Amino acid sequence: MKYKYNNFYELLEKNAKEIGKKTAYFIDDKKISWQDVKKKVDTFARTLELLGIKKGDKIPIYVNNSLEFVIALFGIQKIGAVPVPINTFLKEDEISFILNDIEAEFLIASSKFEKNIPNIREKTSVKKIIWEGEPSIIDEDNISFTEILSNIEPHESIEYPTLDDLAVIIYTSGTTGKPKGAMLTYKNIFADIWGINEIVKITPKDRFIAYLPMFHSFTMTVNILLPLYTGSAVVIIKSIMPFSNIIKQTLLKRVTIFTGVPDVYSALSRAKLPFYFHWFNKVRFYVSGAAALPGEVLERFSKKFKKAKLLEGYGLSETSPVVAVNRPYLQKPGSVGPAIPGVEVKIVNDELIEVPIGEAGEIIVKGDIVMKGYYNRDEANEECLINGWFLTGDIGKVDEDGFIYILDRKKDLIISKGVNIYPREIEEIILKFPGIKDCAVVGLKDENHGEIPVAFIEVEEDMEVNEKDLRKYLKSKLANYKLPKYIYFVENLPKNATGKVLKRILRENIDKYISNKGK
Repeated sequence: MKYKYNNFYELLEKNAKEIGKKTAYFIDDKKISWQDVKKKVDTFARTLELLGIKKGDKIPIYVNNSLEFVIALFGIQKIGAVPVPINTFLKEDEISFILNDIEAEFLIASSKFEKNIPNIREKTSVKKIIWEGEPSIIDEDNISFTEILSNIEPHESIEYPTLDDLAVIIYTSGTTGKPKGAMLTYKNIFADIWGINEIVKITPKDRFIAYLPMFHSFTMTVNILLPLYTGSAVVIIKSIMPFSNIIKQTLLKRVTIFTGVPDVYSALSRAKLPFYFHWFNKVRFYVSGAAALPGEVLERFSKKFKKAKLLEGYGLSETSPVVAVNRPYLQKPGSVGPAIPGVEVKIVNDELIEVPIGEAGEIIVKGDIVMKGYYNRDEANEECLINGWFLTGDIGKVDEDGFIYILDRKKDLIISKGVNIYPREIEEIILKFPGIKDCAVVGLKDENHGEIPVAFIEVEEDMEVNEKDLRKYLKSKLANYKLPKYIYFVENLPKNATGKVLKRILRENIDKYISNKGK
């Protein structure tokens, strides 16, 4: 496929020239035009050059949602360097691992996170930090982002990146072992943006809202780069709390494209919204990604929000990230939709042979959206990239219309006496029981069965769930071998930044839960 642009800066130039006075970003009570964004990006890029940053250098961005994040992202990319967004929920040792992995000498960081990285220079090769906000010290090694934008003259003599150059490195959440950096090229992301836009048909009149963390591939592609591609405005929200502010900004700024994770849609489907919400709400599409959307949530949400479609999609950091999404004109409950245009999906067995329609197997993906590979991980690349196909590690099936159904992560599969048990199936049933907010099912090693299902349950606030009643309900819905052997009620399930339950932590602590319950 031929692509119209080689890099994101070309899009920024186009928008600044053609719709320069149009608002690109809303943040708090400010409006920033495309012309202003370009000027700031040019200035920031020039500063990076003066600091000695070159094409191919890896520059980590440890910044919360802000205009500065966007400027840093585009400024780094303009000079051909590679931005590496850092999960702002990580601790110093976790951040140090990533900085050492990419051999970073520069770091762009929010001053609000300064206390999180007091020894970062001792633990890594970082020499200079550009601080967004108001850091405790400003000197030649601690540079003010604000001063950069006010003092440096921009210039234009840049050798722009090409389609095959690295656009970004996204580190996976590290649910198993150390995180790995997915290397995404401009071609990868352009392919994803084009495929998404072929389905949803975004226009310059659309407005997005970005409240999910910008460091995440879902937010970056769908809420920053897709609007750049279509010339659409973005409402930047600095923090998800209070959630009422997100609702308020959605109405005031006339947001038309609302993206979120299942936790958000679960909360919205239960929330008591003001009576005028549906009158002033302009959202035409709600998009769910980053984790599986329970069928119960989709059902509740669709009944409450009848003017717009909630489209569930599926993707991974390694695929830029969107692989599939339900169509506005056709949505199947429980499905993440067909693959986006330009992408092939197959369901295969352990020998990588395609299985018949409707049978379960591993989902593999092919197309321009598939990453170049993991940074510095040759062994991992050999395992997951085979003949142009990316092995996702997800178990799923495809129906006769090409709609994809995610059953589970391959590593989360429970095998009891040789029979496959898919935790998501059990979770979907549990979530339909009154009073249950969220749940996770994991496997526990067992001498007689190999593995047995164990359920961890989070109860709605001010609600009570009787375990005996729950077990009776499950027995009426599930085969005996699928019934959870143990049920544990927890205050909060461990989750990552996008609301995905960290089952690894539950498995690691399962013995503790068993011993505590036995007391």
